Amino acid sequence: MMKLLLRAVGFAFSVVALASGVRAADITVSAASSLTNAFQEIGRRFERDHPGDRVLFNFGASGQLAQQIVRGAPVDVFAAADQDSMDKVEREGALDRATRRDFTRNALVLVVPADARTVVREPGDLRQASVRRIAIGNPESVPAGKYAKLALTRSGLWDVLQDRLIQTINVRQVLDYVARGEVDAGFVYATDALVMPQRVRNVLAVEVPVPILYPVAAVRGGGNRRGGAAFVEYLRSEPAREILARFGFLPP
Repeated sequence: MMKLLLRAVGFAFSVVALASGVRAADITVSAASSLTNAFQEIGRRFERDHPGDRVLFNFGASGQLAQQIVRGAPVDVFAAADQDSMDKVEREGALDRATRRDFTRNALVLVVPADARTVVREPGDLRQASVRRIAIGNPESVPAGKYAKLALTRSGLWDVLQDRLIQTINVRQVLDYVARGEVDAGFVYATDALVMPQRVRNVLAVEVPVPILYPVAAVRGGGNRRGGAAFVEYLRSEPAREILARFGFLPP
């Protein structure tokens, strides 16, 4: 059954690759949703500095991306928003361990719609009757959701707010829900809040018990080890660091 599943995953990626016109010099990067804007720009800069190479991105929740890689998806680079997802892939022997490193850091914040009248100054304010729906990434697969759960648990609010929590498939979906006013508040990264400054308002810096470090590593199952290692190394370059900083990411 597992062999059939691996073949199915590999076939699905092959179809996508063929449809995209994948070449031998293509570098497939699976990355956390919160990296979308920064990595798209880094990818363009990398291609400019490495003529002949092309970077293909697959953005999603870190836990789901880790599952895909473990099941045999042909990925060259994995950039996660948490250590647990990367650890899972490493335990399966799917990483080039020598290339693994933490390359950036983030912070967790609570955002509300830009025109919201609700005042939230501390976690306990989420108990207000006016805060009826709170978006949070699924803690089982979305690191931002896992960090939010840790923070709410520490504040004694996790059980209290259960009937108000709307779980999402990734952190960008939380941002979209808040921006559209479909929820009253949501937990996202500080970098996500900067993506829609006209539509969401950052009201609270959320303390979490662990640093929000982003690890990256080349993956053994991809078809371009040279390119994967080169992209991982490029994240240490001055152009990449400048782009990450511009999008609100912090040094590791």
